[in-house]
Amino acid sequence: MQTPYYLIDKSRLLPNLQKIAWLREASGAKALLALKCFATWSVFDFMADYMDGSTSSSLYEVKLGHTRFPGETHAYSVAYADHEMAEVLAHSDKIIFNSIGQLNKFAGAAQGHVRGLRANPGVSTSGFDLADPARPFSRLGESDPARIAEVADRISGLMFHNNCENDSFERFDEMLTLIEDRFGAVLPSMEWVSLGGGIHFTGDGYPLDRLAARLKAFAARFGVQVYLEPGEAAITGAATLEVTVLDTMFNGKNLAIVDSSIEAHMLDLLIYRESAKISPDTGPHEWMICGKSCLAGDIFGEFRFDAPLQAGDRISFQDAAGYTMVKKNWFNGVKMPGIAIRELDGTTRLVRDFGYDDFAAALS
Repeated sequence: MQTPYYLIDKSRLLPNLQKIAWLREASGAKALLALKCFATWSVFDFMADYMDGSTSSSLYEVKLGHTRFPGETHAYSVAYADHEMAEVLAHSDKIIFNSIGQLNKFAGAAQGHVRGLRANPGVSTSGFDLADPARPFSRLGESDPARIAEVADRISGLMFHNNCENDSFERFDEMLTLIEDRFGAVLPSMEWVSLGGGIHFTGDGYPLDRLAARLKAFAARFGVQVYLEPGEAAITGAATLEVTVLDTMFNGKNLAIVDSSIEAHMLDLLIYRESAKISPDTGPHEWMICGKSCLAGDIFGEFRFDAPLQAGDRISFQDAAGYTMVKKNWFNGVKMPGIAIRELDGTTRLVRDFGYDDFAAALS
């Protein structure tokens, strides 16, 4: 296959899904794939055997989840437009409003639909202001338990999302205790509670048994069905971005230019100023891997190799699924990576390629 392309390996996806399935069984919690993180629907049928459905952040994600991912479809958006509401309701099992204002605005349209509200506990695990849902003046959810209590009879559930890249059970436990303390008066009147995503419980060494027990105790204490919304936890480590070296240069450092672009194909890393990852990243030869766009900072990172790089060499950037594939773009008209899937038997198939017509159709 011609590079660049994203390669989703089901054998690397499966262990994450098996941990999710175990946690569902042990805790009673349900797991919904967060489409904002990963929306490559060619593997949804595979993932659906281990999860309960999907959750969304927009009308189009709601429709994708409803039509492509079996199970429940939860609809959430920071704000719905009037013209979207009918379709959102038609394609969802539950609708979660971001504010009491939106809950009031669409009270008539959503009458009879299962409704929830996002609550903001005011703290999070995010260390990056751009992604912190509890940042000052946050627009993400209602923060006053008293105001939520006033509309509790018009909703059946609450959604909290304040874990961000949290791989510590102790920190999760602390955050959940804060939610219990602050919103404990209103939680017993709910039928379900979503604790959002950002909990890296599929990572090596994570105490799944302690997490299961904590979730089960929370559900029993308040009499609610718990939902989790794994994104990264579901697909971490499951995909690579396959690229080819096109040219090499030396300008104080060894430079290799590849047929891809971090701005166009791994934008999440550029936004958070993180380096891409390769494995192994060892050897005596250090090279800076550069993208082919005109952006001066189109740099994947500096890595070590066993031998000097040459034009034609292949490189695999690791962990290229979560928040990566959903943000790919056509900057500079650089060819968008295709999408390939490696099946459990080792065979690989190309499920989508992108060409000039796709580039031209993206604009007018």
